[in-house]
Amino acid sequence: MRKNIKLTALAATAAALTLSLSACGSSSDPSSTKADGGKTDESKALVVAASPTPHADILKFVKDNLAAKEGLKLEVKEFTDYVLPNTATQQGQVDANYFQHVPYLDDFNKKNGTDIVPVVNVHLEPLGLYSKKDKALTDIKAGQTIAVPNDPTNEGRALQLLAANKLITLKEGVGTGAKLSDITDKKGLEFKELEAATVPRALNDVDAAVINGNYAIEAKLVPAKDALVLEKAEGNPYANILAVKNGNQDDPRIQKLAKLLNSDEVKKFIEDKYNGSVIPAFGKPVA
Repeated sequence: MRKNIKLTALAATAAALTLSLSACGSSSDPSSTKADGGKTDESKALVVAASPTPHADILKFVKDNLAAKEGLKLEVKEFTDYVLPNTATQQGQVDANYFQHVPYLDDFNKKNGTDIVPVVNVHLEPLGLYSKKDKALTDIKAGQTIAVPNDPTNEGRALQLLAANKLITLKEGVGTGAKLSDITDKKGLEFKELEAATVPRALNDVDAAVINGNYAIEAKLVPAKDALVLEKAEGNPYANILAVKNGNQDDPRIQKLAKLLNSDEVKKFIEDKYNGSVIPAFGKPVA
């Protein structure tokens, strides 16, 4: 009986030790905890949702030239709208996304109950005013129609650009959340609200249009050359970000990608390829 008791105690001790080791993990365990409490297999490809241009182009440069040296497998999924990348990230269909700025993300989270957070700033796409009819800002007159993006943050951004260039007057203090109803003086202009991705296609139907930088590039426009006026880069809060579902920020694969997206190699790639139409804007996002 005494021998059995000793064996039972020894077995219990061994079981407890096994549970303790399992709970803590060993120093050689390559996995990390995910937002849902599960484990991340660092050998798996990191799947990132991105707009085609310039986001997916930048990611493909990282994938083809930098990722292997960091032991990172990278898969890029392209989306052409501003909603699905966030819902796919929230639902775990992709691991991260790269297509938006913080003001848009904050608004999206608030309206959709999502929990997506910025990881790192990467670049700025200056918003611009374009026209196929007018050659200069001073050519825009009363009676003309300007198309603007219809999502709240980009519409506000567009209206601020127009106000800064004296085409309209806005209520005091409306900031980046400005709406058409906040215009106190349209100066005879009319406005057409469109989904951001479709604004470039409307250029033939309106007198001018405020177009997001990525969509301008996709439409074969050269923002630094073709825009009647561009946003100023200095102090601009609209840097595009790498974003993840809250809790996944410390995924080692995410950290590797964040480091690569802020590398000297990516800076040179952006400057060489986009010639001022896309501007590196590295660093930690403003909270």
